[in-house]
Amino acid sequence: MGALSVSGKSQPSALTGAIRRVLVVDDSRAQRMLLSRSLTRQGYQVCEAGSGEAALAACQAEEYDLVLSDWMMPGMDGIEFCRAFRNLPRENYGYFILLTSKTEKGSVARGLDVGADDFLTKPVKSDELLARINAGDRILRMERELTEKNRLVSATLAEIQTLYDSLDRDLIDARKMQQSLVREPFRDFGSAEVSLLLKPCGHVGGDLVGFFQVGADQIGLYSIDVSGHGVASAMLTARLASYLSDGAPEQNIALVRDHRGKYVSRPPCEVADLLNILMIEDMETEPYFTILIGYLDLKTGKVDFCQCGHPNPLIVNSDDDVRYFGSGGMPIGLIEDAEYDQQSVQLKPGDRLLFYSDGFTECENDQGQQLDEAGFEKLICENAELDGGDFFTALVWDLDLYSGSLDFGDDLSCAMVRYKGPDRAK
Repeated sequence: MGALSVSGKSQPSALTGAIRRVLVVDDSRAQRMLLSRSLTRQGYQVCEAGSGEAALAACQAEEYDLVLSDWMMPGMDGIEFCRAFRNLPRENYGYFILLTSKTEKGSVARGLDVGADDFLTKPVKSDELLARINAGDRILRMERELTEKNRLVSATLAEIQTLYDSLDRDLIDARKMQQSLVREPFRDFGSAEVSLLLKPCGHVGGDLVGFFQVGADQIGLYSIDVSGHGVASAMLTARLASYLSDGAPEQNIALVRDHRGKYVSRPPCEVADLLNILMIEDMETEPYFTILIGYLDLKTGKVDFCQCGHPNPLIVNSDDDVRYFGSGGMPIGLIEDAEYDQQSVQLKPGDRLLFYSDGFTECENDQGQQLDEAGFEKLICENAELDGGDFFTALVWDLDLYSGSLDFGDDLSCAMVRYKGPDRAK
């Protein structure tokens, strides 16, 4: 009764389907032989078990694509075996057909509850058996195709995750490198102090701020905003940083040697022209950028600057009043023959000059309202008693409160000069 036997040889016809290995379970040896012979002739590899216990042991040892099990058997009956079969760990789904007598038809619901897929009434007719097997074969084909597709999707997602993790690590390193472009967030020149803020909204960003010294009496100051926020934008900011280097005057396009061989500042409008030529003729890149570049005379407080599509600069005076100025201008890298104008503004002792990106004024709250210049002015006035890094920290904090639950949608950057007056020169 409990013995397991194998009969028949695999035929090519069975190998083309999803169902190849069949387990026939019946306590009647005659019933097992009839079913086994019929299935063997169709090319299936057939194994037999004379009890539910023997069948369960066989299924624990290896997988069968199809199980044909009698319902009424001594010991473990077909229902109990089916329930145990469904609890077995398997790589693929196994199709389970219960063999019933006429008197058991009313209990079909029980069989479905424990996991049976189909039913056959005894005595089993050969054509009906093959029809049910073909139906099961179609189901198993779909199941295994789906399993394979899921496996491929999982493998692809795992590869993507590996690439993403690698890219994420690279972007973290790139962020550190981009932050290193701002080597000095603060410097005291005696008659003026310069403070810098650079806060990308993602791993890397397209903003850049910086300063450089021109002789003993002049400093250059710039704020750049490259279109986009990704790797291409970050790479362009790195290249622009090399063009406006503080440590290598021979590479700084804002500096030129005079007749005595000393480096002096090139007019800011000429710097804009040179950058525009580089963008259009040499770089041939899609991104463009806006820039504010100017020079502060440390003795007089005069600032000559060029505004190229960048937000209007502002001055905060000693009474904490805010004044915007500027005339817009054309961004760099859009039009080949763009013209750039030079402007001037006078700083008084105690004044602070801010070159900032539109990440501040275009910051949105939960209702989609932008902070704009009026809102930015309010934040500045609320924190005007602070200076340097403390001022920037408070400004970003208040901007975060304004945005509410939203993350910053753009990079934040600002270059700030506090002019102390010529009598404070080193």
